[in-house]
Amino acid sequence: MKYKISIKILLALLISVILFHMSVIAKVVPYDIAWGGRLTNDTEMYIFETLSILINLFLATILLMKGDFIKYKFSNKVVNLILWIFFVIFILNTIGNIFAQTFFEKFFAILTGFSAILIWNITVKKKTTNR
Repeated sequence: MKYKISIKILLALLISVILFHMSVIAKVVPYDIAWGGRLTNDTEMYIFETLSILINLFLATILLMKGDFIKYKFSNKVVNLILWIFFVIFILNTIGNIFAQTFFEKFFAILTGFSAILIWNITVKKKTTNR
């Protein structure tokens, strides 16, 4: 799969995740199914959901830079480093989701694992096409 297709798929997943977190903030989705069922009150939910949205927006911006959809603000080395950090985070998150308390969170192991594979594809394919 070409790395730009992987970027577009991951951007679509990120948009879906952001919409999910926004629906938790809007209380359309109960927050007890998010964050492994560990949130105990509205204040925690607002903090964690806002943080999650910001992190996902940051990753989306990095992907837009990587795919040359926006002008680079960061160097290629910085973009690649950030993507590798997210790769590790997604791997760890996948492991954490497998051991989550709720089935809903366990299901997210598929999403985070797939996201890790896409980031791997983006970094490795882009690297080989630049040579």
